[in-house]
Amino acid sequence: MSDQEAVLDIQGLSVDYGVGADAVHAVVDVSLRLARGEVLGLAGESGSGKSTLAYAVTRLLRAPGVITGGQAWFAVDDGPAVDLMAADAHQLRKLRWSEISVVFQSAMHALNPVMRIGRQLSDVIRAHRPGLSSSELKQRAVRLLGLVGIDGDRLGSYPHELSGGMRQRVMIAMALALEPKVVIMDEPTTALDVVTQREILEELIGLRDRLGFSVLFITHDLSLLIELADSIAVMYAGRLVERAPARTLFDSPCHPYTYGLRGSFPALSGERSRMTGIPGSPPDLRNVPSGCAFHPRCGYALEQCRHDTPKLLQLAGGTADRSVACWLHDGDRTPPAELTDHPPVVEAGNTVGGAA
Repeated sequence: MSDQEAVLDIQGLSVDYGVGADAVHAVVDVSLRLARGEVLGLAGESGSGKSTLAYAVTRLLRAPGVITGGQAWFAVDDGPAVDLMAADAHQLRKLRWSEISVVFQSAMHALNPVMRIGRQLSDVIRAHRPGLSSSELKQRAVRLLGLVGIDGDRLGSYPHELSGGMRQRVMIAMALALEPKVVIMDEPTTALDVVTQREILEELIGLRDRLGFSVLFITHDLSLLIELADSIAVMYAGRLVERAPARTLFDSPCHPYTYGLRGSFPALSGERSRMTGIPGSPPDLRNVPSGCAFHPRCGYALEQCRHDTPKLLQLAGGTADRSVACWLHDGDRTPPAELTDHPPVVEAGNTVGGAA
């Protein structure tokens, strides 16, 4: 790994559903790096390939999903980095949960409905720490629940006896049971009310600051990531279209799709703004438009966009780690003012919503 600070380095990852001429290209040549202690947000509409990417990296992808190319290097403390795409079953079992864990989208379906919470937490720990006694397992399970703000008395509860927010907190506790380096969160708060969502996110950031793990946070909500993430990558039709530091991307999106995503959420303060949204619907991955897949929905589309697929390249003259895949930024054109890498001047004290 060329960047010693990276704990997860994904290079050229591609995933298909099916094989042959009828294969659906769900993830196409995606490269991402997750630094130690970083929260990397992965944003995009449903069907953009976010979850498929996460399950491919952890090798949890089920048939008919097929990884067709790429590597995912995971840094370990006691040896060279491991390519998760080439790892065998023994290596994967050793790494999963102890080094890299997942918080699934639906806690009700991820938790076993006929097992008590304490048993499920203990099983995760016992599988990787077989030498612990029953009392030690219980003490650790109580401590894990305490980390996410749940009383230890809930160890005897079944999942259906907990609220949605509590179930999601249990999943986060389970993911942190073995103190992994990387936690992948697949829209963990989507089905929750905004108050519970806020509580869980604040808990998550506090845990990250205390324990130092890295997070790949998957969501369709760009406004959520601005409060949570250090950097944001945006996917559309299986490809990365933009990546930047979180505040930079929100203040000055350079890709028309990112600009449309930002306009899909209301401002939280400042002048009242009208939500613009994005016209049309995400493409059918069985029949992706030629050229830039976003061009049928893009108000800035050029003739070149209809035929040539732009590559994700660092923005000329932009800030560090600022990349975009758009012909408006090929260096030969002057992009519209609203799609330039120059954040608007914001008065001191303004919130994210005011900057929008």
